[in-house]
Formats: sequence, C-alpha cells, structure tokens
Amino acid sequence: DYKRAVNDISIEEIYLADIPDGVYIGECDVNFIYAKVEVTVHNGEITNICILEHKNERGQAAETVVDQIVSEQKIDVDAISGATNSSTVLKKAVENALKTGIQ
Repeated sequence: DYKRAVNDISIEEIYLADIPDGVYIGECDVNFIYAKVEVTVHNGEITNICILEHKNERGQAAETVVDQIVSEQKIDVDAISGATNSSTVLKKAVENALKTGIQ
C-alpha cells in the first residue's frame, strides 16, 4: 500500500555545506507515486531543482514544493495541501539526490 510506504518515509536534514558543487540525481518510488529529480548545488546552496519525472495520483500541485526547498534551503518544508503524499515523495527524492553528493 503506497500510503503506508509514504507514511514510513522520514526526511533527514542534509547539511548543504557538506555537498560539493555539482548536479545530483535522486529518486523515490512508492509504486503509485514516483519522482526523479535533478538537484544543482553551488557554494553550499541548492540553486535549482528540476523534476525529471513525477508520476502522481492527483499530486501535480506538489511540484511547487521544490520551489519552497530552493527558497528555504532545506528539504523538510511544509507539504502542499491536498498533495501531501506527492510532496513527501518529491522531498525524499531531493534528499536522495543530495545524499549521493556527501563525501
């Protein structure tokens, strides 16, 4: 059940200063909802997040969560009302992308 899988997702705080400049790909898949993102880091800041793929139920509105992540410079921003599951999957995809950059 994808809802249980989403509920089991926890978002870890990533220290952006630990991430070298670069472009990182991350994904999160809970079967019914899938996200693949490209995250650009420069000088310890997230400068851009591009959603490469986003399969969602009615979670299209969740895609604005990546703008919040860039503006607040943290992953665990508030979910988009009415699209909480997709918001969570997108945030986890961003976290997974950043984790690939940790040395």
